[in-house]
Amino acid sequence: MRNEVTGRANVAGTPELERYYKDLERYETAALWTVANKIEPWEPKSDSVPVLWRYRDLREHVLRSIALVSPEKAGRRVIYLNNPGRRDVAAAVGWLYSGLQVMNPGEVASAHMHSASALRFIMEGEGAYTIVDGHKMSLSANDFVLTPNGTWHEHGVEDSGSPCIWQDGLDIPLVNALEANFFAVHPNLNQAVGYSVDDTSKTWGHPGLRPVNDTWSKGYSPLFKYEWEPTYEALQEYARATDGSPYDGVVMKYVNPITGGPVMQTIGAAMQMLRPGEKTQAHRHTGSTIYQVAKGEGYSIIGGRRFDWQKRDIFCVPSWAWHEHGNASETDDACLFSFHDLPVMDALSLYREESYGDNAGHQPLAA
Repeated sequence: MRNEVTGRANVAGTPELERYYKDLERYETAALWTVANKIEPWEPKSDSVPVLWRYRDLREHVLRSIALVSPEKAGRRVIYLNNPGRRDVAAAVGWLYSGLQVMNPGEVASAHMHSASALRFIMEGEGAYTIVDGHKMSLSANDFVLTPNGTWHEHGVEDSGSPCIWQDGLDIPLVNALEANFFAVHPNLNQAVGYSVDDTSKTWGHPGLRPVNDTWSKGYSPLFKYEWEPTYEALQEYARATDGSPYDGVVMKYVNPITGGPVMQTIGAAMQMLRPGEKTQAHRHTGSTIYQVAKGEGYSIIGGRRFDWQKRDIFCVPSWAWHEHGNASETDDACLFSFHDLPVMDALSLYREESYGDNAGHQPLAA
């Protein structure tokens, strides 16, 4: 891969060089100039491609798995989203994994822990719950719940509930790439609930207030559940006080209430609202993002392709791909939940963003 620019590799092949390369192979070595232009590109070149996973296409197949496998046998009954460019690592985009998990009333998936950070975004059903390190949380549609790395966690649906489907989001591909993933099953298969139900919301779910006896010192948020209704209300209130971002509409990020930073060290999340008829400007940034439509219908143009979406659809934006969004309704707003790897980009000083037609960039959404 040659490049006709001074400072870039531009070595023509010769029979002597080919013999030299063969000799190097014997010692598990190679000449950098043969791969330099590939491994050090002018700009990011993602293997991921934009994909829209339509819920109306997937729902039947997700529910079908109930009759085919049990949570006990499957571990977790999940249909994962497989990006055509990332099938080798089972990623939905970049280094992010996503899947749709389904459980019937009365079912409980065994407690486990892993090095990967994880989240859930509830799509439909009643009676779902998650237990994280003894904290039990009841879950409703559009609620966002954390199961941070290294925590014991399990999921289930109450006997009185209905079939529930939620999106799982994890950084499994990233942790595997770092060769740092561990997995363990709870010795008792299920964990005891050691706190009142929804205690993290009762303790940490009050903006601007913090317990006086706080001793939390972990790197992830102590607020494990972020409820939909307060989130949507906050977006509506914020919309009355701002013109919003030209690139994301009215957008608010989920934060660790102690630090104001991302909810977990490797995964951040946000909720954005597009007002009736709103169309955003195009921008691109390093880092990958997975969106789920929480409300309304509209479209996104990603890498020059238009994707029309509606409630519960999921789509992805690869790193450094131009993207913009539009609300298809002239009378109602649309809301997009998203999670991304921007905390990693920020921590490693790799975040970069540009607006279309402006190489100088602009202020980032941040992790």
